Amino acid sequence: MPPRQPALVPRMSPFTSTIFAEITALATSTGAINLGQGFPDTDGPQSLLDDACAAIQGGANQYPPGPGVPQLREAVAEHQKRFYGLDVDPEREVLVTAGATEAIAATVLALCEAGDEVVTFDPVYDSYAASIALAGAVRRTVALRWPDFALDPDALRAAFSERTRVVLVNTPHNPAGKVFTRAELELIGSLAREHGAIVVTDEVYEHQVFDDAEHVPMAALPGMAEQTVTISSAGKTFSVTGWKVGWLHGPAELVSAARAVKQFLTFVNAGPMQPAVASALSLGDDFYTGLASDLRRKRDLLCAGLRAAGFEVSVPQGTYFVIADPTPLGHDDGVQLCRRLPELAGVVAVPVSVFYDDPEAARPLVRFAFCKRDDVLHDAVERLGRLRPA
Repeated sequence: MPPRQPALVPRMSPFTSTIFAEITALATSTGAINLGQGFPDTDGPQSLLDDACAAIQGGANQYPPGPGVPQLREAVAEHQKRFYGLDVDPEREVLVTAGATEAIAATVLALCEAGDEVVTFDPVYDSYAASIALAGAVRRTVALRWPDFALDPDALRAAFSERTRVVLVNTPHNPAGKVFTRAELELIGSLAREHGAIVVTDEVYEHQVFDDAEHVPMAALPGMAEQTVTISSAGKTFSVTGWKVGWLHGPAELVSAARAVKQFLTFVNAGPMQPAVASALSLGDDFYTGLASDLRRKRDLLCAGLRAAGFEVSVPQGTYFVIADPTPLGHDDGVQLCRRLPELAGVVAVPVSVFYDDPEAARPLVRFAFCKRDDVLHDAVERLGRLRPA
């Protein structure tokens, strides 16, 4: 018999596991506080949970419509009009997906042929690279660097070519906590128009923006609605990451392309959760402002604790992650430190270098999540204080 070929195709071999699974397993095995994986430790609004239970009890347990239940598609359109002044047709321009992760995968697979190029911004969430690899496309990275993660216009221009098909933007940005400025987005948009590229924006942290930062949807910029696919989800906004209810919207042609792929990935998902999310999207302004205010307070608590422990800190403008530099504490390898943190401080974090094509660009940096209960954060801060030199 000829030798057996590897079971996994080579282009997917770098993606056999994720750092999040490794770090969460480390937290579980050691009893450390998990500030690594980004999930809240409290449930979302009670009305949302009650609506989902009512939908289950009411029999909404079979396949929902392929594009998503009309109630949720209409709610997404209303949300975009309410917050950003965008006019979205819920019938033709909205698609419900299994979280933002599927929305990204379906869109990239629909738009990219083998050899097409996708511009991304390092540090980059790991599913982006995996989706691009699945499509056989080529990733062109633009590095955002500590401590402010500002966009380098020359590096951005150099990433574009005649093969550029998609620009994949995450704002507010995980893991950097950066909110792209209007000027940065305008530059990205102008280069996308120049090269005929589609901009795909991951905006799942859109309501978790702090201080004077402003979330500007790419689709709201002049001339960009017709070549932008906007992605968001319920998981981060409503603290139900396990529900995996996401959506995308954009020009009907692009949404139809993503739907053609999505139907052969999950087909449909989360039937009873979709109408519950639809109702939650219409919650009052007090919910959305309270969400941001509460997370800002948690951010400040953790940032102060990290500084007191001896870290240098980049204060995030959005999301629920903070990146810290442990170099002043004598640690210059984030991967090594994260594997030792349970022993040293009873806490786990994620090394930022795993989000870069060039790990040396962020070798010492570590990411902590602050979407946790106050008592957990206070405990974590106290434990991290053990890192201070005697």
